[in-house]
Amino acid sequence: MQRNDVTREDGTWVGLSLDVRDRQQPELCVFSAGPRLLLSQLSRPVLLAVVEEPLQGVDFWRTDAYRSFVPPLRADLGRALAGSPQRWAHRFAQYLGAAPGGPLHEGRWLLTCESPLQRGRHAAVSHGEHWSSMLVEGHPDGYIDWFLHSTSWEVLPLRPLPGPDDGRVKAYRKQARSGTLPPVLLWWVSGLDCHLVLDGHARLAAAIAESVEPALLQLHRTLPREDLAARTGDAVGLYESELARFAELRTVHGPDVPDGAATAGPRLARLLHDLTTARRPTWAWPLPGGEEQWRRIAREVAAGTDRFPV
Repeated sequence: MQRNDVTREDGTWVGLSLDVRDRQQPELCVFSAGPRLLLSQLSRPVLLAVVEEPLQGVDFWRTDAYRSFVPPLRADLGRALAGSPQRWAHRFAQYLGAAPGGPLHEGRWLLTCESPLQRGRHAAVSHGEHWSSMLVEGHPDGYIDWFLHSTSWEVLPLRPLPGPDDGRVKAYRKQARSGTLPPVLLWWVSGLDCHLVLDGHARLAAAIAESVEPALLQLHRTLPREDLAARTGDAVGLYESELARFAELRTVHGPDVPDGAATAGPRLARLLHDLTTARRPTWAWPLPGGEEQWRRIAREVAAGTDRFPV
């Protein structure tokens, strides 16, 4: 896996580009059978979901099978990397590339600290209240409401968050107060239109308990490198065409007409930034056996309960 830092025109670090080769199917994999989705980790069902028609939301059933592929993060590591999302991104990239159970597959990904989840908090609302409102509740079953929340800001933990008095949460609460709490790792899944917590359930619980803004690293697919060059060429072509148009106007109307760089330049910069950071839909593999197999898995997951998943 090749890693490259992504920066803005002014040099500000945005995220880490991950180019993955020779990994056709991930170990944390989304399967589809029509409107039915299955999230599986190392062949274990993690999440069963059904997208409502018309597209208003998702019913889900969450199992207790998910296990983070990130090893426990020690307090001394938190102190060493505190305040550096760039260094944290490189550290998490190591786990994503090497540890079993992650979502990476062939293509280009972005691991970024820029997230819509960190915008929109009203000044009168505490960080704890803000983040509590973004969590999708329900275990084992629940509902992701697209009708009320249409901005992809909801967060679905892959297992229930531990309580504020849990031993791990207590330890992380100290780090939250000292500003050394490691980031929470999220994965945006387009089929659910929300963010899944890949690592950091206890850290997120600690941040909410202490009412502090949790540091985030968000993972999503982005434009493949082979497409990036062509799209970049198109963007540069538009920029040059705009400058040529202004040059013609200057020829006709004189030097009082601007050369167009003041408007075309920033537009080109935005286009290039979007090309390297924009989200692409999550890949889903056809579920072998289709809907009948999905229902069989659902029956096995619900064995011993009095209800059928979603």
